[in-house]
Amino acid sequence: QVQLVESGGRLVQAGGSLRLSCAASGRTFNNYAMGWFRQAPGKEREFVAADTRSGGVTIYADSVKGRFTISRDNAKNTVYLQMNNLKPEDTAVYSCAATEKFYAGNAEGSYNYWGQGTQVTVSS
Repeated sequence: QVQLVESGGRLVQAGGSLRLSCAASGRTFNNYAMGWFRQAPGKEREFVAADTRSGGVTIYADSVKGRFTISRDNAKNTVYLQMNNLKPEDTAVYSCAATEKFYAGNAEGSYNYWGQGTQVTVSS
C-alpha cells in the first residue's frame, strides 16, 4: 500500500506558475504509475496528466497540453506537476493518484490510491 500527500497549491495570478508535489510513502515508488486529476467546484473530477511506472511515457489532457508537465523523482518518492501559464479555469483541487498497473493514463477507476488534494486558485 502507498500513502500520498500533495503540496504546493496556493493562490496565483493568471499567467503565473506553480509546481505541485505528491510525496509517496509505503512501497517502492517505482512500482506505481502516477496520475494527476483535478476537481473544480460543482464539476466532476477530470484527468490532468499521467505517466508510466518508469516515468518514460506521459500523457496530458488537451486543456493542459503544452502548459503542464508531469515528472517524478524516484529517489525522493515524489511526483511533480509543473503548471505554467495558469488560467482561471485551472482553479481546482488537484489530487495525485497511484496504480500498480504499468500504465493507467486517464482511466480514473484504475487508480487504487489517492491523496487528499491541494487547492489551486488562479485569479484573473
